[in-house]
Amino acid sequence: MPTLDWLNRAHAFTTAAQVPYRLLESVSTHGDAASAQNNLLIQGDNLEALKALLPFYRGQVKCIFIDPPYNTQSAFEHYDDNLEHSQWLSMMLPRLQLMRDLLADDGSIWVSLDDNEAHYMKVLGDEVFGRQNFVIDLSWQKRDGPPNDRKIGLIHDHVLVWAKAKDSTSKKTRAEEAFNLMERTEKADAQYKVFDEPDGPDPRGAFRKIDTTANGKGGRFVESLYFGLINPYTGEEVFPRQGTCWRHNKLEMLRLQEDKRLYWGVKGTATTPMRKLFKTEAKAGMSSPSIWSDAGLNQHASSEIEKLFGEKASFETPKPEALLQRILHIATNPGDLVLDSFLGSGTTAAVAHKMGRRWIGIEMGEHAATHCLPRLQKVIDGEPGGISQAVGWQGGGGFRFQRLGAPIFDADGCIHPEVRFATLAAFVWQQETGTAFDPAHATPGTPHLGTNSVFDSYLRLPEERTEPISSETLPEATPEPEPIPRSRTAYYLLFNGILGDKRPASGNVLTSAVLDALLELHAATPHPDAPLVVYGEACRLGDARLALARVTFKHIPYDVKAR
Repeated sequence: MPTLDWLNRAHAFTTAAQVPYRLLESVSTHGDAASAQNNLLIQGDNLEALKALLPFYRGQVKCIFIDPPYNTQSAFEHYDDNLEHSQWLSMMLPRLQLMRDLLADDGSIWVSLDDNEAHYMKVLGDEVFGRQNFVIDLSWQKRDGPPNDRKIGLIHDHVLVWAKAKDSTSKKTRAEEAFNLMERTEKADAQYKVFDEPDGPDPRGAFRKIDTTANGKGGRFVESLYFGLINPYTGEEVFPRQGTCWRHNKLEMLRLQEDKRLYWGVKGTATTPMRKLFKTEAKAGMSSPSIWSDAGLNQHASSEIEKLFGEKASFETPKPEALLQRILHIATNPGDLVLDSFLGSGTTAAVAHKMGRRWIGIEMGEHAATHCLPRLQKVIDGEPGGISQAVGWQGGGGFRFQRLGAPIFDADGCIHPEVRFATLAAFVWQQETGTAFDPAHATPGTPHLGTNSVFDSYLRLPEERTEPISSETLPEATPEPEPIPRSRTAYYLLFNGILGDKRPASGNVLTSAVLDALLELHAATPHPDAPLVVYGEACRLGDARLALARVTFKHIPYDVKAR
């Protein structure tokens, strides 16, 4: 696959791995304390913040929307939007890599850019997410008319969309399979009408007419789909128009004829019938076009910000809430997790909150506290602007405001003294399993972090048949086989006095007594036959004793990856 090359490209591919994990320090909680656990506003560099989120949210984000610096060679108050091109690519690459790791398997990322970098981002994004996972390049109309400074004025932005994964047997990515349809419009429903026919209107109600022929030019003509069909009203044998063939085989066309699903015109004299698609059979929604001219404009977004803060928008080109509403409607459902690591004026988080989605927003500098924080406070207070009326928003919920803290590990690899058990547990679990830590799978108040299962799944191969398959001999559908576990491993962490030992060593040493306690605890877990991996500060047992208990010991901090 073709790739981009630029100065420092090789280094950019290693940047994400070299970023240290950092603590997230709690600053304040806003609104309802219980629901505030679902939503997070982080102040700090988004590269470090994304890395800090990995142990807790890896593989859990359903939709990422980012509106990164456009690199327009002009100055902005809050962003350096004048990065040299290779610097811009080196800035974006490691962030995309971390966002890919945070995405769920059926998740998607939506990137808003203009012509300055959109086409380079397409190639870069294909390399990070896989070209097979590219979904579409949307055109969003951001202005109601072209600017006067050029002969051809740009009035749209690109919104590039990638999915996280795609099944090898599917034409669609997993994200597309999960996308929601748009609500049906009056214009779409107006296509369905009650048409007169020689024997009266069809009692099944309104329908729209669909062509029964296909273009046969360019080598697409199928001889078996060219045959005569009897018009039931005139008795005349009709054939597809010149240069076309039927869309359906003869059996299907006869079935449609028998079921009176072919429309032969008001008087029944049509030489080519149309197929009826009844309104009752139509999809509950409709596909979204690739050009969005009705999802708000930049001027609408500026007006929204001005109403919120009583001053001209601090950002030159904020995104309107209507645009984010459409994206989140397509890509997510209530309760799903949304991430924006270039939060800007806070629109993504505000819209996600109003639509009942969980959210994480990352913004650097004081702007996070001076703009994003008060805007989101207004959201939970019930501000009526943007999409509030459309979604019936009246306020509620809450969020946490956090800042990036100290690195988890110092320069020598030692663990920061402020790190608590739950935090290190998340880092150990992610390091071992490549997934986010879920405390629900652990045994509360004990060293047991959970058991990780790795599955193999095998598709059932069709049995060899000697007789032809017909409708009578076609076998019944069989359920897909259950995934087969390839391996299971249980993880335990001796850290931060989890055993309740108040001595200086705090019970963080694997001794014979501690091992006996762990094995007793392990016997009560759902998978007591799984081998154990135990992290601790020291081990007093020999290799033979560990092997007999099927235990692998790993040393804190040396076996915990600092990056």
